[in-house]
Amino acid sequence: MRDFARIQEQALSLDTFDPIQSFPECGGIDIFIGTVRNHHEGKAVKALKYTSYKPLSEKMIREIELEIEKKYQVSYVRVVHRIGYLDVGETAIIAIAYAAHRREAFQACEEAVERVKHEVPVFKEEFFTDGTSHYVEGCCIRKDAPQEHKHHHHHAGHEHSH
Repeated sequence: MRDFARIQEQALSLDTFDPIQSFPECGGIDIFIGTVRNHHEGKAVKALKYTSYKPLSEKMIREIELEIEKKYQVSYVRVVHRIGYLDVGETAIIAIAYAAHRREAFQACEEAVERVKHEVPVFKEEFFTDGTSHYVEGCCIRKDAPQEHKHHHHHAGHEHSH
């Protein structure tokens, strides 16, 4: 099994992951690739900057991967997240799941993306074409926090902003 950083400063690549051929019991691969889009809540986005405390984020992503593998009984779940400045169109996150069947692959991959986005301390600052910038709030929500997720009002597009 390849070991690699889950938080990376260089361009992300599918070549990072172990090949499906290493898992002959698996019949399905689900991949989510999140890229930087050119707008957020009506404003034109020029670029993003992701920052993170790497040791903690690495540990948390690896724990999430293991928990999801167990929960869905899948062979392989991995997530990598980019940090640094990213232009529109660049890849910010890749999640991948190998499973015997498509349903578990879909479920495992989706949960991996959602958990990393909501639990891992990766912070996103958006830079707009008008010269302003701001940090995106609410991307890091502890699962034991009593408040509800604040994303429902723009959830459909949120998955691709990360």
